[in-house]
Order: sequence, then structure tokens, then C-alpha cells
Amino acid sequence: MNEPQLAGAAPSPWQPLRIRTFRFLWLATLVSNIGSWMHDIGAGWLMASLTESPARVALVQSAMSFPVFLLAMPAGALADILDRRRYLIGVVSWMATVTLLLAVLTITGVTNEWTLLALTFGLGIGTSMMMPAWAAVTPEVVPREQLHLAIALNTMGMNIARAIGPALAGIIVASAGSGAVFVLNGLSFLAVIGALLCWRREPRASRLPAEGFLAALRTGARFVRHASALHAALVRGISFFLFASAMWALLPVIARDLLHGGPRLYGLLLATVGGGAVIGAFVLPRLRASHTNDWLVTRAALLYAVGLFVIGYVRQLVPALLSFACCGMAWITIVSSIQTAAQLALPDWVRSRGIAMLVMSLMGSLAIGSVLWGHVAEWFDIPMALLSAAACIVLAQLLTRRYRLSHGDKSDLTPSRHWRLPEVRPEVTHERGPVMILIHYRVAPGREAEFAGAVRELGVSRRRDGAFAWDLMESAVEPNYFIEYYQVVSWLEHLRQHERVTESDRALQQRIKSDLAPDTLPLVTHFVRCPESS
Repeated sequence: MNEPQLAGAAPSPWQPLRIRTFRFLWLATLVSNIGSWMHDIGAGWLMASLTESPARVALVQSAMSFPVFLLAMPAGALADILDRRRYLIGVVSWMATVTLLLAVLTITGVTNEWTLLALTFGLGIGTSMMMPAWAAVTPEVVPREQLHLAIALNTMGMNIARAIGPALAGIIVASAGSGAVFVLNGLSFLAVIGALLCWRREPRASRLPAEGFLAALRTGARFVRHASALHAALVRGISFFLFASAMWALLPVIARDLLHGGPRLYGLLLATVGGGAVIGAFVLPRLRASHTNDWLVTRAALLYAVGLFVIGYVRQLVPALLSFACCGMAWITIVSSIQTAAQLALPDWVRSRGIAMLVMSLMGSLAIGSVLWGHVAEWFDIPMALLSAAACIVLAQLLTRRYRLSHGDKSDLTPSRHWRLPEVRPEVTHERGPVMILIHYRVAPGREAEFAGAVRELGVSRRRDGAFAWDLMESAVEPNYFIEYYQVVSWLEHLRQHERVTESDRALQQRIKSDLAPDTLPLVTHFVRCPESS
């Protein structure tokens, strides 16, 4: 998505930092991410010191990622129906508690392989509950026209932390042990809690009651099922993360066995990946100005595959560092492009649930991939695992090219609220249902095909917004007379549709009106199921 021009000049990439709330949250996230990367170094190296098995070392990555696969959708539903600020404060407090407990056990010498995996799994639970809500915060505090800048800043901050945290952790682990970095990570969560306490969140503008938890899950799943623009982000993300996970899962044993180093080298390798990502963050806006997301993702994936091959078969440190830097540049390009495509495909009312599906898919791919490549490395060797992963990345790009990430760039998902609320009898309460909505159309002669195509496109939007049944019917008697119908589970759910309809829907409905016969408009009627007779 190209940056808007103001007086002939592109806006500063730092512009979102002028917003006080975003600036505080960004700085707090930077501190916390530094702590998290330090923690990853400490946990990875602690496991490498407790076992010689590459498969068990790779389980640390799986223990962090797998809870996200299990809990992301429930977390997304909670983040959409609860106050996100209070919800996040509770989740981050849990993460701080688990991390500090691991620190105490490690410092006192109690931690073993299974204790480390169990508490890492507990930290992964906190991460899974936090990620969908945290991703939905940025669109709340930043104007839509600055959203792509804010996403780029968030990604850059994450990779600045990746460059700083591992380097610090390598020094600290070598001198004071893994317990020390666990303590610092636990304390870093306090910065996030402080920033959240300073955020004065405006309540969501709605006169309707909040969705129930199970209803929110069903509605979120229905939206994802019918959101083709989000499908592209999911497919392209899974097809990369499943195989790119080989580098992250095997990084401790790459440092130990291939490059014959210790925790400082492990930290240096991760810092090099982060440094490459930061360089990529500065180059990416220029590339995005002249190339599509699809072009960028394909080329970045090929660069990552080349990097994996070199890491597996070159034993000199300098070529290895250059390859890790290239992998970092490729990683930020792909993650940023996929996240931007997903955000552009999601309206605010379902944003956390849509992001949860993306997070669940990507982190599940990381978890499964980590186990897979850890076992491949154990059955064969580390270079064979990296070469196989590189080959799979190339093959996946060839097989998924038809899924276009740029599909939803031009959609305006701002709520339009242009539907007039129907006047109904007092007996039609929120709980009445199911509800059937019929729209009657009289189409101009010769415009039937264009009309039917546009209405079917609108039908996808109806289903995304909550309809469980939809169809377009043509009169068997009267020519050019059509009826569109759709059903929702209750009158309350139909009222929610009035709040969910977007500016893109408004534009599509205007197209449909242009296909109608002169001096005619769509006629809308509403029906509810008759109550059971006594």
C-alpha cells in the first residue's frame, strides 16, 4: 500500500510516534521485546546445556508456539468483547508471574528439562492470550491513514529488540547464567503494564449489548470462512512459516555444533538476524512503493531459502553471519507484508478474531515445523534439515502464487451505518429469531448478468457479517424480478449487521442500484419465526 502524499512529500515513517498513546505503547513493547529475546536465548541455551538432543532443544520453540495454536481464537473472541486495556493488563501480569517463577527456580538450581518446558508452555499461554488483543490495539490508537506506518514501526521495533536482546543475553548468560535473563524479562513486563495503565481507552460506540463468548466464536469463524483476502494471508503465511521454522528451532545447535560456539555466539547469531531485519525495515518502504506485496513475499522467501542453504553448508563465521542477516531481511519483509494484508482485510468489530486466526495458523506452523525439523536433524543431520527446509520453501512459493495478498488493499472497511433501522412491533425482541431479510429488485433489461454478479458479491459480505443462509432468486413468472434473501440467528444479530456494514458495502449497493429499472429502488422486508403455539 503506497504512503499518501502531503504537499508533494511522503509522510515521515516516524509520524505515528507523535501520538502519545502509541509512543508509550511502542516504547514499552520495545523494552518488553528486548526482555523476551533475552529470555529466548536463556531458555534455548539452558535446554542445550541440559540435553544433547536436537529434538528436545527444538521443543522449547514448540512449547512457546503451540499454546498460540490452541488458544488464539478464544483469546481473539475475548479481546473483541471485553475491554482490551483491562484484559491485556491481566494477561501481561500472568506472563510476568510465570517468568519470575522460572527465574527463581533456575537461580536455585531446581529447573530441569521438563520444568523448563512446562513454564515455557505457561508463558506461551500468556503470549497466545495477548497477541490478538495487542495486534488490535494499533488501529484503535492510530488513524487509518497512518496504520501502515504504525505496523512498519511495530515490526521495526520488534527487530531492533531482536538485534539488541540476543547480544545482551549472550553476555549475561555467559557471565551470570540463564536465571539472570529470566529476571530481566519478568521485570520488562512492568513497562507494558505501565503503558497500558496510562492508556485512556474510549469505549466502543454501540447501543447493543456485547456478544456472548460462544456467539463471538461462531461469528468470528463465519467471517474468516468468507473473507477471501484473509485467506491469502493465511495460506502464504503457513506455507512459509512451516518451513522457515527450521532456522529458529535449530539455532542453538547451529551455534553449538556447526559453528562450534557458546551462548555468546548464539546471541550474536540472533542479533545478526535482528540487525538484518532492521536494515530490511528501512529498505522495505522503497521496495513497497514500486512492487506489490506478492512480489516482495516471493522474492524474500527465495532469499530466505538461499540463506538456509548457506548456513547449513558453510562453516566460516562471516558467510554464516551474512546469511543470517539476509534471513532477517527476508523475515521482516514477509511478516510485515502478511500482517498488513491481514489488517486491511479486517473490520474493527472482528479484528482480534481475524488476527487470532492468522496468529494461530502461523504459530501452529512454527510449533509443528519446529518438531518436524528437530527430528529431521536428529534422524539425519542439521545440514540435511536446513537444505530440506530451503527446498520446501521454494516449492511452496510455486504452489501458492495464485493467492494474492494485494486483493483487499482497496477495500474501505470503515463502518458506514447507512442502513435505516427498521421499525418493528414491540413483540420483536432481541432474542426473536431466526430472522429472514428479503430484498426485492426490478432490474433494467439487459443488466441481469451485471446485477447478479454484484449481488452475489454482496452476498459474501452478508455471510461475513453474520448470515448463515443466503441466496438470489429469480421470478418464474415476471421477467427481471429478483429476490435476495438471507437469514441470521436473531433480531439482535441483524441489528449488529447494521453496525457492521462498511463503506465498501455502500459503494457496492450503489452499483447494484445503477442496474435497476428506472424509478425503482430495492424493497426490503423483514420476517421473524412465528412463536410456538401454546
